[in-house]
Amino acid sequence: MLTLNPQYITDHSGKKISVVLPIKDFKAMMEELEELADIKLYDEVKKSDEISIPIDEAFKMIEAKRKAK
Repeated sequence: MLTLNPQYITDHSGKKISVVLPIKDFKAMMEELEELADIKLYDEVKKSDEISIPIDEAFKMIEAKRKAK
């Protein structure tokens, strides 16, 4: 689990309006979000009824389409 140490910027009445994070925390948070997006996409693909193809075959298909243009 990611532990963040945010600092807050407040308005004149003390209401929190922004967050300041150390860059290492920000980068770690972005990596976590990317991983979660990958997991979500994987789960969506696994639920679909579409057939899967080996990655090497997919690359060949993509390359053939590029050459055809």
